[in-house]
Amino acid sequence: MTSDQSLRLDHSAAEPPYEQIRAQVAAMVESGELAAGTRLPSVRALAEQLGLATNTVARAYRELEHAGVVSTRGRNGTVVSGDGNDRAAKEAAATYADAMRALGVRQDEALELVRRAFDRPVSS
Repeated sequence: MTSDQSLRLDHSAAEPPYEQIRAQVAAMVESGELAAGTRLPSVRALAEQLGLATNTVARAYRELEHAGVVSTRGRNGTVVSGDGNDRAAKEAAATYADAMRALGVRQDEALELVRRAFDRPVSS
C-alpha cells in the first residue's frame, strides 16, 4: 500500500481494530484502489504504523485470506488476490444478484439458474 492508501483506525468505534483493518482493505480491493498483486505491508510493519499489537494485524490478514481477498506467499509477503478478470467477475455477480433480488428470486433458485447456464453447451 502506498501512503495515499493508508488505513485509519477509529479508536472510539465499537468495532475492533482488526475488523476495521479487514473492512478497509476489503473495500480498497473491491473498489480497485488495491489491484491484484499489490503487496501489503508486513504484519509487523503495519502494526508499528498503526500502533497495534502484531496479533491484531495478523488476525485481520487471516480474515482477509480466509475470504479470498489476499493470499500469503511466505517470505514474499501478503498480496491482493485475483487478476484483471476477478474484478469484472465480481461486478457481473453483483449485477446478477441485484437483478435476481429485484425479480424476487430466492438465492438458492438464482444459484440453480447459474448452474444450469454453466451446464448448457456453449453456442459458437
